[in-house]
Amino acid sequence: MKHHYKLCLLLLTFFTVSAAAQNIKIIPDSSVTTKHTVTIKGKPVQFTATTGTQPVWDKKGKVIASVFYTYYKRTDAGDEAARPLVISFNGGPGAGALWMRLGYTGPHRVKVDKEGFPIQPYGIEDNPNSLLDVADIVYVEPVGTGYSRAFGDTPEADFFGVNKDIKYLASWITTFVTRKNRWTSPKYLIGESYGTSRVSGLAYELQQAHWMYINGVVLVSPTTLGIRRDGPVADANLIPYMAAAAWFHKRLGADLQGKELEKYLPEVEEFTISELIPTLTRGGFVDPARRKAIAAKMSKYIGISEKVILEHNLAIPANFFWKELLRDKGYTIGRLDSRYLGVDREDAGEKPDYSPENTTWQHIFTPANNYYYKNYLKYNTDLEYYVAGNTRPWGREGADLEHTGEDLRQAMAMNPFLHLLVQSGYYDGACDYFNAKYDMWQMDPSGKLKDRMDWKGYRSGHMMYLRHDDLVSANEDLREFIRKSIPGKDQPAKYEVKN
Repeated sequence: MKHHYKLCLLLLTFFTVSAAAQNIKIIPDSSVTTKHTVTIKGKPVQFTATTGTQPVWDKKGKVIASVFYTYYKRTDAGDEAARPLVISFNGGPGAGALWMRLGYTGPHRVKVDKEGFPIQPYGIEDNPNSLLDVADIVYVEPVGTGYSRAFGDTPEADFFGVNKDIKYLASWITTFVTRKNRWTSPKYLIGESYGTSRVSGLAYELQQAHWMYINGVVLVSPTTLGIRRDGPVADANLIPYMAAAAWFHKRLGADLQGKELEKYLPEVEEFTISELIPTLTRGGFVDPARRKAIAAKMSKYIGISEKVILEHNLAIPANFFWKELLRDKGYTIGRLDSRYLGVDREDAGEKPDYSPENTTWQHIFTPANNYYYKNYLKYNTDLEYYVAGNTRPWGREGADLEHTGEDLRQAMAMNPFLHLLVQSGYYDGACDYFNAKYDMWQMDPSGKLKDRMDWKGYRSGHMMYLRHDDLVSANEDLREFIRKSIPGKDQPAKYEVKN
């Protein structure tokens, strides 16, 4: 791989500010560009990688934040005006963009084994499944993540909150698209975890406040999107995920264990909708025989005892399930990816001591990410790259009350070209796959948008792309989604009454 680079400093302002209690210079408008070649799906792809910062301004034109980004642009693809642009966000809401960039769609990737578990020495390798062959990609780091910071005397709290976040990022995206001359490109928003709330709200905000219409939104391991699911629905909706985890760890009877996962789970989903939710709705007034029969079915599906299920009144907390499923074997299972095993101080208790998958991912991505910027992309800064956890408190009430699922529904209703793809890992216990389906169903109560909505499941967890087979299939699903959501030449954006 060849690396040639040039440094371009585009300075609107240059101030010295205090960053993370350090006296570090923040340049809110700067960039470094390097040239690369990567082989994707057997063919060489030439591209540039631009890393840098772009300001956020207030209404008076004062710089109030420095937002860091990494932009990969293919240079041998021909007509840039028609080439898709993917705008990518991670979640948290305080998570940096390293996960999607170095795990999923970017041209370079962390070194992991075929199942996504860490190997040493840490390092970076080419990603032969990257989406860069069909679309240019910009990974955006909101304030308080990556190298992005509030600027000058602006409080960080001005950027922290569901709707505050959406508003300033929509303005930032508009500036980026203008600077890079991408207004005519088909545009896509992809978000992971809390990033799904972010991009769902952005689709509406960009459309309504900036007149930027999006072709597609991709939700990777989505949150609730502000869609309520209280009481019986909340308790019941976790059962299909638990059934998947029990299947993976071989805790089922031979009849169910012998089925393929994708053929087994629809049975559990139907049980959840048609039997469990109605039973839970009756609470303690349900017929005792019915209660016992439901507990027996749950035990068969999720691999824990009928006695324990009855003790929990048919509502098994996720924390307890992660502790209970393999308690007799001396292990806990992961929250974000239940394929991972943990070891607690003692087998007793109601919840695990820690999330084994999260600690594993942190220790492979963080060193690889810092090495990557310095050695591959030639970006140098004394700022610490914020991997996670620097955006608290995050407003979710009052003016920041979340309604992003409804925002996305409204954006789709108003834009006949806007499509939705939802991607979920079956073993994700935090943003579980069945609740992701529930999100999609509840977003379209009329059924008039469902032809533009699709859901895909994968045999891994929250970051399904860490497992090699899912990395391949998930990126291919993205390619197909982009292909089918770009309208044909001269196709009008309009609804027609069907006879």
